[in-house]
Amino acid sequence: MRLGVRAALVDGRLLDGDVEIEGDRVSRLGARPPGAAGIAVPGFVDVHINGFAGVDFLDADADGYRRAGEALAATGVTAFLPTLVSCPLDAYGEAVATVASLGGCLRPRALGIHLEGPFLSPRWAGAHDPRHLREPEPELAHRLCADGPVRMMTLAPELPRAMEVIEGLSARGIVVSCGHSDADAEIAHAAFDRGAEAITHVHNAHRRWRPRDPGLGGVAVARPDVTVQAIVDHVHLAPETAYATFLAARGRFCLVTDAIEGAGLGSGDHRLGAATVRVTDGAPRLADGTLAGSVLTMDQAVRNLTAMGAPLADAVHAATRVPARLVGRPDLGVLHEGGTADVAVLDDDLRVARTVVEGVEVFTRA
Repeated sequence: MRLGVRAALVDGRLLDGDVEIEGDRVSRLGARPPGAAGIAVPGFVDVHINGFAGVDFLDADADGYRRAGEALAATGVTAFLPTLVSCPLDAYGEAVATVASLGGCLRPRALGIHLEGPFLSPRWAGAHDPRHLREPEPELAHRLCADGPVRMMTLAPELPRAMEVIEGLSARGIVVSCGHSDADAEIAHAAFDRGAEAITHVHNAHRRWRPRDPGLGGVAVARPDVTVQAIVDHVHLAPETAYATFLAARGRFCLVTDAIEGAGLGSGDHRLGAATVRVTDGAPRLADGTLAGSVLTMDQAVRNLTAMGAPLADAVHAATRVPARLVGRPDLGVLHEGGTADVAVLDDDLRVARTVVEGVEVFTRA
């Protein structure tokens, strides 16, 4: 199969020529003659997404995941981590089991689960129901992650025994991301030294960055070993804040959506877990005005970042290689001959025209 593109983004530069795919692999880059239009980029990887297109992942069944996957493919996403917000402990099991049952049949593929909670700070609960937050317990963390394919957990490192949980999860290969936290700089450094690898939605739902108290956000942006996840929807972050953070973190800057089921559906009432969320002018909020996820898509995040001045290669890097590397999948988020054929084709306006997952075309724009 040929994609019919005029160029492909390979190792941060545009390579003229078409892309050929055989089976589930990229067989040739720079093929001649080039196609008529479009640029092939690695498929987007979203490691923080609560739901999409009317589907909330906390109670979705396999059919719901398929419907959400079809809608995600139209935004260039080829892999994602369904994210579960804090909930009653007995609600996790079925949600985790559903993802485990999907196996490798879902396209875009679910790479595992992101547990956002329940070990979060009540002071920075955001849209999480405070009734479901708990102090960290290594045994409980082990039990939650033993039930299925948990790949990432967000927690607040300042809570009692959080460092034990960080060390235990890291030893098992589970990514720990710090967020919903009141950690100061000293605690943040300790958490990253113990094995935490990322910050969840930087500058949102954590101790504010002050000149003499940079907190979790300041430490994460400054440390070269920390992945900085950001929601670039111009709602969670002002454009200047997002771009300044991108410039500081650069190759560690990771685009995420934190999307809820209302993404792609427009204004109205939607859900985030058990909470009702009203979407107005692109901002999902609880009844008290608290932001509750986003309705951002990954392709829009890329467009937003490039519109602020980021080179296309860097914006795509933030939506592909950085998140893939964070969750231990360096085989994804890149284009190279012999590599996995997860590809998004962007038109001149950086809108998705085609999406291919493991060599299978899952979206073609009419």
